[in-house]
Amino acid sequence: MTALAQSLVRSRGAARLAVDAGLVLAGSLVVAALAQVSITLPFTPVPVTGQTLGVLVIGTALGWRLAIPALALYLAEIAVGLPFAAEGKAGVGTLTLSTPSAGYLWGFLAAAALMGWLANRGWDRSLRSSISLMLLGTIVIYAAGIPWLHNSTAFASFIGHDPTIQDTLTAGLYPFIIGDLIKLLIAAGILPAAWRLAGKR
Repeated sequence: MTALAQSLVRSRGAARLAVDAGLVLAGSLVVAALAQVSITLPFTPVPVTGQTLGVLVIGTALGWRLAIPALALYLAEIAVGLPFAAEGKAGVGTLTLSTPSAGYLWGFLAAAALMGWLANRGWDRSLRSSISLMLLGTIVIYAAGIPWLHNSTAFASFIGHDPTIQDTLTAGLYPFIIGDLIKLLIAAGILPAAWRLAGKR
C-alpha cells in the first residue's frame, strides 16, 4: 500500500523526484514551525511543544520512504544552526546529551520511521488502527526521550543531584501525557478523514 502523500502524487520520473523533495522539505518545516509553539515549565528542562503533533501527522502521511528523510532533514537543519528546535535552539549541541530533551528529537526520527512503515500497510485508513499507530509512535518518542533525559548531565545540574527514576518521570513523562493524548487523537482523526477526502477526489 501507499501512504497518503504518495497516493496523491501522480507524476513520475524527474517530476516525481521534485515533488518528493518538496514533501520532505515541507515536512521538516512543519515540524520546525510547530516546535516554536512551546511552553516552559519550571520543574522540567523539557518544554511542552506542538512538534509531536507534526511528527505524528508528517511521519504517517509521508510513509516511511519520505518520513525518514523529512525528520532526518529536520535534525540536520538544527545541527547546521537553524533555530528549528523548541525555543529557537540550534546547533549540534542541541542533539547531544548536553541538551536534556535531545532524546525526544532522535525519537521523532525513529517514530516517523515506524509510523510511516505502518501507514504503508494501511494502518492510517481507519480511526481505530490510526489511534494504535499514533500510540505506538508516541511510545517510541518516550522510549528514546526518557532514558536520554535520565542520563543527561544537564538534567542532573538542573535538579541539583543525580536523578532518580521518579525525578525523570516527573520531568519527562507525567507533564506531557494529557497533551500528547490530545495530539494523538487529533492526528489519528486527521489521517482517516484525509483518506476519505482523497477517495472522493
